[in-house]
Amino acid sequence: MPPTQRTDARRNHERLLAAAQEAFAETGAEASLNDIARRAGVGPGTLYRHFPTRAALLAAVLEERVERLCARADELTATRPADQALAEWLRTFIAHARTHHGLGGALLLEASDAPDTDCHRRIEDAAATVLTRAQRNGTARPDLAADDLLQLALGIALTTTAPEPDHEARADRLLALALDGVHAPAPGRAAP
Repeated sequence: MPPTQRTDARRNHERLLAAAQEAFAETGAEASLNDIARRAGVGPGTLYRHFPTRAALLAAVLEERVERLCARADELTATRPADQALAEWLRTFIAHARTHHGLGGALLLEASDAPDTDCHRRIEDAAATVLTRAQRNGTARPDLAADDLLQLALGIALTTTAPEPDHEARADRLLALALDGVHAPAPGRAAP
């Protein structure tokens, strides 16, 4: 967003992003662009001035979500003990993946004029931030890679998205089991 943009244009941009996030979370990446404009309180023309294609809007929403996810890794690393930061960030990642798992794929399927986003690399870097700290602390297995950790968490997210009444509790239980495997073995005991 250029700094010289008018205040009302910035406000419209922010409202469109918020409305798009809400609509995509409710109905998926195929949500109606007219509905998104209506939710934001603007006309379709305003939406298209800010986001000329569905791909541009998907990319902006995904970019904002990834930015928040990565910032959360930095925040937790700075304010929490290593194991707690790792566990809390993984919970945040699972919630992100559950809510937005279709956006990245939908963006890839859209027109090739979509803005270039390297979300996976940025998320992997954020995972490495919290994991490396736990490894340095001696509480996470040294042979674990950030991508392995993401695959475990993604598996939890994808298997707990159904509208089951206990999907949150099930995700927490599965994460606890995964974290047992992530923790470094006690001294004198070999890793599994």
